[in-house]
Amino acid sequence: MIDHLGINCADLDASKRFYDTVLGVLGHRRLMDFGVAVGYGTDQPDFWLSAYDDMPPNREVHIAFEAADAATVEAFHEAATRLGAESLHAPRLWPEYHERYFGAFVRDPDGNNVEAVCHHAEL
Repeated sequence: MIDHLGINCADLDASKRFYDTVLGVLGHRRLMDFGVAVGYGTDQPDFWLSAYDDMPPNREVHIAFEAADAATVEAFHEAATRLGAESLHAPRLWPEYHERYFGAFVRDPDGNNVEAVCHHAEL
């Protein structure tokens, strides 16, 4: 059900130090680092930290749900926007993540960043 989870941090460097240490104890490690976003996991990044300019005190959460295929990602985006959700990113391939990563992002009613993702898109 859950593909990955991300939190926004007030002090990304402090959070990196914290999660490098505590997740290391649990057998996980930093797998990706884009400067403003860092992914942790064992084999793939399942938990993300990020920061951005002008972040409000009530920071959004990012959660990604697994989708069976690209058509399901598109149906998720369509259903969410039909309900009035803000579209953050329409369904598309995200090759910066990996060549078959197909995802769509919307805001839920509380302002959280919710994604549907398929890791084996064939387009």
